[in-house]
Amino acid sequence: MTGALLSPPTGSPSITLRPYQREAVEAVYEHLRTRDDNPCVVIPTAGGKTPVMAAICRDAVAQWDGRVLILAHVKELLEQAVDKLHAMAPDLWHRIGVYSAGLGSRDRDHPIIVAGIQSVFRRAKELGRFDLVLIDEAHMVPPDGEGMYRTFLADAKAINSNVRLIGLTATPFRMTTGTICSPDNLLNHVCYQVSVRELIVQGYLCPLVAKGTREDLDTSGLHVRAGEFVADEVEALMDQAARVEAACAEIIEQTKDRHAVLVFASGIQHAQHVAETLQRMGGQVATVFGETPSEERAQTIAEFRAGRLKYLVNVGVLTHGFDAPNIDCVALLRPTNSPGLYYQCCGRGFRLHPGKSNCLILDFGGNVLRHGPVDDLRIKENSKGAGVAPAKKCPECLALIAAGYATCPQCGYAFPPPERREHDIKASTAAVLSGEVTVETYPVQEVAYSVHVKRDAPEDHPRSMRVDYRIGFSRWQSEWVCFEHTGYARHKAEAWWRRRSDLPDPETAEEAVYFAQRGALAQTKSITVRSISGEEFDRIVGYDLGEKPAYREPGWDDAEPAGELEPTLVDEEIPF
Repeated sequence: MTGALLSPPTGSPSITLRPYQREAVEAVYEHLRTRDDNPCVVIPTAGGKTPVMAAICRDAVAQWDGRVLILAHVKELLEQAVDKLHAMAPDLWHRIGVYSAGLGSRDRDHPIIVAGIQSVFRRAKELGRFDLVLIDEAHMVPPDGEGMYRTFLADAKAINSNVRLIGLTATPFRMTTGTICSPDNLLNHVCYQVSVRELIVQGYLCPLVAKGTREDLDTSGLHVRAGEFVADEVEALMDQAARVEAACAEIIEQTKDRHAVLVFASGIQHAQHVAETLQRMGGQVATVFGETPSEERAQTIAEFRAGRLKYLVNVGVLTHGFDAPNIDCVALLRPTNSPGLYYQCCGRGFRLHPGKSNCLILDFGGNVLRHGPVDDLRIKENSKGAGVAPAKKCPECLALIAAGYATCPQCGYAFPPPERREHDIKASTAAVLSGEVTVETYPVQEVAYSVHVKRDAPEDHPRSMRVDYRIGFSRWQSEWVCFEHTGYARHKAEAWWRRRSDLPDPETAEEAVYFAQRGALAQTKSITVRSISGEEFDRIVGYDLGEKPAYREPGWDDAEPAGELEPTLVDEEIPF
């Protein structure tokens, strides 16, 4: 059942959950009711995990008279969690306590406690009974061994054997052991996941564009220890005077029209050399290290967020929990073998900000080529890996793009066709003879919608809705639905739409994309693709569709702030 919500203090802001955030909350409750193991929610960096936590906290405390503990591993995450919980659920402000030695607070009696794991892992008995334990940045939890999280949870279960654990993360894997969810780990199953690409096309995240360096970095001499390149070797490689000079010159050149550039260096000495070089070249620069005093760090970050400082150089301290929406360029001056670290660094640019159309990733460490695009990471089972590179560099504009592109989407360069090999290790299903027809069905992993404008067409030329189906790793199959055309093309588009939705047929491509991105179309489970050997393009000839979604009025899921945080569940059964 849904209990009555407490009224927030007068004038206090709060927000409505976005559709995918509401789906995440409901997926957690469904998991807790139907399974005995521990769920994990995967939402991209800047996609808003805190509203999900706020909704769960409110339901647990206000509706079901429960008690919740939120655990994080660094002080900055604790501070952000408390601030955002106050902002998003102001009616709960008096029910939130903090237990953290670093923050000088040891609250014990509040219904909601935000705590640092280092401060509480041996103090479960002092804090008392909890019904739910939420772990922010859950990929930091050790998957095995008797770590601090396991110690705390063992003691918490001694107090309440039914306590449930919920993880939230943007990257559900670790560089040394792969996925964080397995039967033997603390977290066992991803109950909800939304992709970077989906949130970008829906307008919730800022797009990223990547450029490589003029000269590729040779990392073949680096050794790997515990899944990551050896730090001293990385710094020695990147801190060569000529390399620092060239990199800084390229950063200055590429960021003339950028306003907030976050630089990840390979070590403190390297960072100091980079900062000195950027400053000599005319940049406004500051540095932040692990040992930087708290007050100095806070002041530097405040200057950066306010736009009074263009370049901020750090060494691994601004990866998790650092929130500066104005970042419109991230420079990676370090190679990493960790897809999670690479993702977290790039993710600093995901947040939306007025006047920011995209975030530029300048990759001086070969990371995009090593791990692939951040919306389609290649997670290796071991550190050495093998196989086809997940991304490639355009030789004309240096853009780093997914390996599947035949034409560079940024400059139009046409890549030469791949060389044919006499023998493939894996048998191919492609036709042997020219003109032979092959028909295959592929499960659809993701669908993206966009407005397509024909290249070099006049302004009044009809547009179409482009639909991209992901049917494999970095493999997409596209089709174009022509609502703005006439005759057969329009009739075909109407039939396509009516198979998927009960909404009226769109008049424009923009209208079609608007509703498609907001869940108005039936799910495409699989597509059947017809290929003719010798012809350049394949064609979609069949679909396996889910049920049409229920009709919703326009504006039903707008993400603008509107009233208080709504109840997230209508059900008679408490999930914990």
